[in-house]
Amino acid sequence: MVACGLDFGTSNSTLGVALADGARMLPLEGDDTTLPSAIFFDFEAHRPSFGRAALAAYVAGGEGRLMRSLKSVLGTSLIDEETLLGRRRVGFREVIGLVVRHIKATAEAHGGRELTQVVHGRPVHFVDGDEAADRRAQDALEDIAKAAGFTEVSFQYEPIAAALAYEAEINAEQVALIADIGGGTSDFSIVRIGPERSGRSDRADDILANDGLRIGGTDFDRLLSLEAVMPHLGYRAPLRRAGLLTPNHWYADLATWAKINFLYTPQMLAEVRRVAREAVAPRLLDRLATVLDQHLGHALAMRVEAAKIALSGSPSLDIDLSLVEPGLDAPATRGRLGEAIAEPVDRLAAMTKDCLRQAGLKAADVDAVFLTGGSTLLPAVRGAITAELPEARVVEGDKFGAVGLGLTIEAGRRYGAA
Repeated sequence: MVACGLDFGTSNSTLGVALADGARMLPLEGDDTTLPSAIFFDFEAHRPSFGRAALAAYVAGGEGRLMRSLKSVLGTSLIDEETLLGRRRVGFREVIGLVVRHIKATAEAHGGRELTQVVHGRPVHFVDGDEAADRRAQDALEDIAKAAGFTEVSFQYEPIAAALAYEAEINAEQVALIADIGGGTSDFSIVRIGPERSGRSDRADDILANDGLRIGGTDFDRLLSLEAVMPHLGYRAPLRRAGLLTPNHWYADLATWAKINFLYTPQMLAEVRRVAREAVAPRLLDRLATVLDQHLGHALAMRVEAAKIALSGSPSLDIDLSLVEPGLDAPATRGRLGEAIAEPVDRLAAMTKDCLRQAGLKAADVDAVFLTGGSTLLPAVRGAITAELPEARVVEGDKFGAVGLGLTIEAGRRYGAA
């Protein structure tokens, strides 16, 4: 029996085992220690696939349903609801459980021993400003982990876990702000770390501030989609009756991964076609009808996500929408992305200031900013954080592995190494 650390992320997941010679991250798909948190239900083969294989099956046009960003369901009413998979209704708890069980089984196959004890990562807040909902979210994740076969389940905040991973790399004491901005949440901690502190069993006094927001990469995807793609499908398009526009909620749902499937109903398609007859530019609504009729929403969302990532390194690009209409594309620029996500990015900057106040520190007191999570690659995001701490050294953490490594280090401390 071996203790492990499990980072079940909105976008990617990792698992490591606590061994006598240190924490070791295990391959979860081929040689990769990261697994995209995705599951594809193949309606013909009647079996699920996971991770990159799930994404490939979907892109290949297999008959089925792709589900991603499942962690974002925790803390919402959806966790206790069911979704339609082919002809069968399946609860979201069961779907998340399939992913967790797959991660556990894959890790056990590689490690050769049963995993019974787990330190599970969790955001500082599953739900902003609602302690009861936050507790329900953690309880749901604990129940899912136990149903998957873990006998002992405990939790650690994800930014604290990332701090433990960073602490293993340094040789002198420092005060660091840890920014973990992933697919669904943004979590900040200010911690005092160093080699002489790493062996202490009680680190409570070293945690100077802790805060988080339910903001992440999926929100940036949604906002970029509304800014660059949805206008080509009729978003905020005028109707012939003066002052009326197309319904905003259609496009908000189409830009939100977890809500796309709810749009694929005959009633919704009929409503779009009815409104198209009243539109000043009916061709835009015809494109929306094509997306709904051919179930193209998730494919569009994947192209928007890819564009967001590409804009970290490129000032402009065209998002290919030819699957909707031959020759159609949507221009996108880094500047437009920055404008689209300005409001949540401003909240991240404000949270940096709040953490400093909570810790009773000035910006100059922070030695380093440790960035982890894929969304810290976005120039607007990282710039908003580092601008608040201009004298701090910027440390690039493993974008998808730092939290899992820290959770594994913590598992060794809590349960012992094998």
